[in-house]
Amino acid sequence: MEVSSPGRICLFGEHQDYLGLPVIAMAMNLRLKIHVQKRKDKKIIIDLPDIGESKSYIINDTINKKPKNIFTSGMKVCIEEGLTYSRGFEVIIHSKIPIKAGASSSSALMVTWINLLSQMADNPIEWNNEKIAQLSYQSEVTEFNLPGGMMDQYSSAFGNFIYLQSLPKINIQTLNPNLGFFVLGDSCEPKDTISILKRCRDMRLNIIRKLKKRDPNFDLNNQDPVDITFLSKDEKNIFNATINNRDILSKALPELKKDNPDSYFIGKCLLEHHEILRDVLDVSTVKIDNMLDAALDAGALGGKITGSGGGGCMFAYAPDNPEIVAEAIEKVGGKSFIINSDVGTLIKET
Repeated sequence: MEVSSPGRICLFGEHQDYLGLPVIAMAMNLRLKIHVQKRKDKKIIIDLPDIGESKSYIINDTINKKPKNIFTSGMKVCIEEGLTYSRGFEVIIHSKIPIKAGASSSSALMVTWINLLSQMADNPIEWNNEKIAQLSYQSEVTEFNLPGGMMDQYSSAFGNFIYLQSLPKINIQTLNPNLGFFVLGDSCEPKDTISILKRCRDMRLNIIRKLKKRDPNFDLNNQDPVDITFLSKDEKNIFNATINNRDILSKALPELKKDNPDSYFIGKCLLEHHEILRDVLDVSTVKIDNMLDAALDAGALGGKITGSGGGGCMFAYAPDNPEIVAEAIEKVGGKSFIINSDVGTLIKET
């Protein structure tokens, strides 16, 4: 059996979903695959040749303890859902997704692992995409008390384009725009995902607490004007950036609901989003900006950093000339991948 899931790029709503604001993401045709074979004992063996590592453990050994990694976390969550495992298995994991680069390699692994565990149970169960995404988020974020949102898990589980809003309740809309090609550019710069997420989240949560103290009904999703005169200059800039990014998504969404959206308009919106992420949230880098500039000079219509930032990946929107744009990104030191949208998590009998 082979189970696979895609990585993703975030079109709109970067650094917004953990605040309860909506996001629009595209699952891409760079996928992580797990090949699995059953064993006769209760041992699970995990081979990760892409990073030169392997892991093994006995089923149930760590289920009632705090999980040490996402593999034991996923198993713990599935057992809590009522699944049982009397036989182990061994897996080989390969991925085309850049690792630790903002392209959702870890969430693609988590989604694939949860989908695989649903099939390796004594009584296999067909969970829908929303259930797989929910359990993946629980396994990857909740179990470890991490600061991330749920865009990555839902995008990888559902595939293609999704609009996701997590508050007041989870709302998922599938979109089917004919956008054509993008070029993913890996800066190959390491990044500290947890630190960046925590900084960008905590400083805004602090602002929200101040606003709620003045007005208990304050809601970031509310379009009404807000009195921010009492905030510091930096806090005002950060709050306005959050609202502006919210509004960029709002104006792009109707266009993305069309079969053939205006490519130039989408490109312009992507650049507006990137400028805020770069200039106010300070999550871009000189190299990533150089890669984006090179892509634009080569004819890309827009683009932005993707993921938490501080390194990792950017992408350029290049529906008509992806090869030329990919070459331009390579010339300034990036590693490029021509991508388009792809389906969500899949199970394939081998």
